[in-house]
Amino acid sequence: MTLKSSINRRTFIKASALSALGSAILPMPSFAANWPDRPIRMVVAFPAGGPTDTIARVIAERLSERLGQHIVVDNRAGASGSVGTSQFIRSKPDGYTISMFGMPALIAPIVHRNGLYDVRTDFTCVSTVYDLPYVVIINTDVLPGVENFQQLIEASKTNEINFSSPGVGSIGHMAMEQLKGLGKFEMQHIAYSGSAPAIVDLIGGQTGMMVSDMIAAMPHIQSGSVKPIAVLSDSGTTFLPEVKSVAEQGFPGYQASSWSGLIVPNDTPQEVSDRLNKELKELLTDTELQERMIKLGAIATYQTAEEMTTRLNNEYDRWNQVAKDIDIWNL
Repeated sequence: MTLKSSINRRTFIKASALSALGSAILPMPSFAANWPDRPIRMVVAFPAGGPTDTIARVIAERLSERLGQHIVVDNRAGASGSVGTSQFIRSKPDGYTISMFGMPALIAPIVHRNGLYDVRTDFTCVSTVYDLPYVVIINTDVLPGVENFQQLIEASKTNEINFSSPGVGSIGHMAMEQLKGLGKFEMQHIAYSGSAPAIVDLIGGQTGMMVSDMIAAMPHIQSGSVKPIAVLSDSGTTFLPEVKSVAEQGFPGYQASSWSGLIVPNDTPQEVSDRLNKELKELLTDTELQERMIKLGAIATYQTAEEMTTRLNNEYDRWNQVAKDIDIWNL
């Protein structure tokens, strides 16, 4: 090899190395800069037409406008949200699968002991989206003269009263069992597969009362088919200002409601979570959206990812203890 060719070869290798090093230190394009560049799937682990699905579709529509990509709602119902949630947590964490998480899916692993997922570790919180108050409603033909919760308790002492719920371990079921224990009165639980059939049978007189979410109850309250006699939290007075809470009717400090928030699979790029949180923060302060959600029976509620995580953990601890206190597995 000649001296000239050796120098040229060394020069080429050096130049190539410097070129590679330069490429390595140049900033890479941000993942979020191109995200999203195709439609996003929003998993809803509950039936179409239910509370979580109803709000999820409103949010998906408005969030699609802000992100510039269509968001497809994918209902994966079953076992109080366990089926869809367990499938969701195994999704590819690429920013193209998100989920509207509802409270029944938080309680389901406690009640069913199915071990399908751990709500404290198996997904990542983005932001809360709404609060969903609950209300005690009655059939006035079955319970004539009952005007408030204390009168309902008195009626239960001389009558066999059935109460319906969307299912074993639902907020409506758990809250009522807890109140039965606190107030030392009895009523028979009848479980249904969702709010709709439970309210249908309440209206038909097969049951006498129900603890229902506001979204399911409001149309029937407005039509006069059922009568509200108590709300389970202060937020319920947003919709029914004339109805007292159970806390005001003999159960001081008692509060129970449902809520929902957006989650993503673990290891989803932080840039995606941050972008979703930012868009939701702005979206949930929109007056038009807030009014639309109130008409449906929900309250737009924004919290940071950290606040949502804390709230989720606190709710898990609370309802896990309630399940133990009422021994829900032997009811």
